[in-house]
Amino acid sequence: MNTVLSRANSLFAFSLSVMAALTFGCFITTAFKDRSVPVDIHVSRVMLKNVDDFTGPRERSDLGFITFDLSANLQPIFDWNVKQLFLYLSAEYTTKTNALNQVVLWDKIVLRGENTKLNLKEMKSKYFFFDDGNGLRANKNITLTMSWNVVPNAGILPLVTGSGHMSVPFPESYETTKSY
Repeated sequence: MNTVLSRANSLFAFSLSVMAALTFGCFITTAFKDRSVPVDIHVSRVMLKNVDDFTGPRERSDLGFITFDLSANLQPIFDWNVKQLFLYLSAEYTTKTNALNQVVLWDKIVLRGENTKLNLKEMKSKYFFFDDGNGLRANKNITLTMSWNVVPNAGILPLVTGSGHMSVPFPESYETTKSY
């Protein structure tokens, strides 16, 4: 009746129940914490080119280049239930053809124990800032937003938007490329 296997099964089931309760406790203690911090974004240079778009019909599309400064103190976000942060800078804008365009320009992963005070100067976008037409030229309302995903030890993955936004007007003329 009380064999070694039945006692091992009982001990294993009890251990799993205790670990599930501890994991839920870990989640619930940090589930409702506000994870937003102020972010300061400053754009120092904006450049716009009209280049061939090889993804569709033989048309030309806008390609934007942005140089930016970024500063934020991410220390208040980290607690004992945060493993890492996935940070990304995105641009949102509207065009005649699309009501909402969102493009990720830059990203970074910050692990627990790393420097949580970001003070980045003269950063260039990591990814291409392509529009699917000519919607960047003379667009006065391109909004840069810093957001992050919190990767916890236990619980949900919250998506948080920083409290600082920056509206960037794009130029009305294209940069000319030099041919060599």
